[in-house]
Amino acid sequence: MVLRFLLSGNAYYANLVWNLVLAWVPLVLALVVYDRVRRGVGGPLLVLPLALWLLFLPNAPYLVTDFILLRDIQDMPIWFDVTLLTTFAWTGLVLGFVSLYLVQTVARRLAGPVAGWLVALGALAASSVGIYLGRYLRWNSWDLLLQPAAVLNDAAARLGSAQLIGMSLVTTAFLMVAYTMLYVVLHVALETRNELA
Repeated sequence: MVLRFLLSGNAYYANLVWNLVLAWVPLVLALVVYDRVRRGVGGPLLVLPLALWLLFLPNAPYLVTDFILLRDIQDMPIWFDVTLLTTFAWTGLVLGFVSLYLVQTVARRLAGPVAGWLVALGALAASSVGIYLGRYLRWNSWDLLLQPAAVLNDAAARLGSAQLIGMSLVTTAFLMVAYTMLYVVLHVALETRNELA
């Protein structure tokens, strides 16, 4: 990011830094949930961090949608900006997926493997709707806390929108395939480590 600014003299893509900060929030919240469950804490002390986790989870994969900026910003070679955006998008996906893995692990321990996968699919589907609300309607996660009626009314008014449905389905499918790949790698790595220990 700094190199891009030095070479171009423009602060384009500076929003990626803030988006990446927001992508860390779900991981921190998932660690809180995971740690509380590990220590035997349950009930209401899990509800708030889980709700906040789900609210902020779309920020992690949202970074993938920043590729849309390539159409408007052309002051550097395309390969440079594609590399920059890919780095941020990949980092956001990994942060989000690791947080989801932790929450799925909690759900699996509390209610079984089917419940774990239902939580994963539901969280990714909700994130896809959140990504749509952020990219096209320009709502942020904290807007749901500060202006819940406005966000919910805006979302409800578009429930039948082909754009909302199409983007949400495609995004959910993409995220589920990518997450499943990471899940398998993490699962195999953890099982191998446990066998060697």
